[in-house]
Amino acid sequence: MKKTLLINVLSLMTVFTLSACSNDATQESANSQSFVQESSEAVATSVEITDAHGTIDVPVNPETVVSLDSRTYATLEDWDISLAAAPKGVMPASSAYVSDESVQDIGNHREPNLEVLAATEPDLVIVGQRFGGYYDEIKELVPDAVVIDLNFDVSEDAQTPGENLVNGLKNATLSLGKIFDKTAEAESLTSELDQNIATAKEAYDGENAVLSVIVSGGNIGFSAPHSGRVWGPLYELLDWEPALEVDNTTSDHQGDEISVESIAQSNPDWIMVLDRDAAISSDGESVPAKDVIEQAPALQDTQAIQSQQVVFAPAETYTNESIETFIDLFGILADAFNQ
Repeated sequence: MKKTLLINVLSLMTVFTLSACSNDATQESANSQSFVQESSEAVATSVEITDAHGTIDVPVNPETVVSLDSRTYATLEDWDISLAAAPKGVMPASSAYVSDESVQDIGNHREPNLEVLAATEPDLVIVGQRFGGYYDEIKELVPDAVVIDLNFDVSEDAQTPGENLVNGLKNATLSLGKIFDKTAEAESLTSELDQNIATAKEAYDGENAVLSVIVSGGNIGFSAPHSGRVWGPLYELLDWEPALEVDNTTSDHQGDEISVESIAQSNPDWIMVLDRDAAISSDGESVPAKDVIEQAPALQDTQAIQSQQVVFAPAETYTNESIETFIDLFGILADAFNQ
């Protein structure tokens, strides 16, 4: 009897020991797999993104960065990304990069000093919008750098400018999020953009006639539906009813030539205004777009002026067409339509 009891006890001890060993082995295996996974993630040094030319491997958190894309400065600044060089002449005056003397000035897109760019020996160059035409030249100039082109087409040739605008802003932001390890922040921005577009679209009544303009040098240019700078793609996005449509329009930075009388005759319910001078003038001599619109005698009897239904884009929009700017702009539109 005692012998049988002893055998049973020994058997149970063996079972417990084997079970413990098995559990230890399972835990060790799990820990090993977790370590391998973490190690794999830790050594990831590049990420694949899609730019205007296809898919490309980009270093994660590159050390030396140059950006030439006016749609990126606000995002990069908010994320505390350092730039080695940038085109300060076509950047918002309020940008921290402009006042930072350590950021080399490449000049503007008409006569850029690309030798300055090359001298920084960049790991990453972000091309887009105004500098898109220099893509091949820059690639040849800095063969050891990764050059990405975040440009997208919202010109007069685009079939779906509104859709292109939204997808372009979102894709560029998400790509930057991958590159600079800011995925959560990037997704938050794209979500906010979608939300503000939906709110602005819901707030518009679908009937009031809209006319959009660019004010530059005291002159009023026409920002045409679909093709016009900044405002054009919004006609498609928000289903705006155009107050005026003319032939052979463009995406010119000063808008298309149009007489104030033509604007008055179209009698818009809403006038949308981009103040170009507010973004590029620093001498204080430019005439604010608000004054130009309000002091134009021919416009005073229009429904928009009579009802005080004039909306101004954020002051630096012309040099800062970032996702943040459009988030603000759609919020401004929603507030205006809801008044």
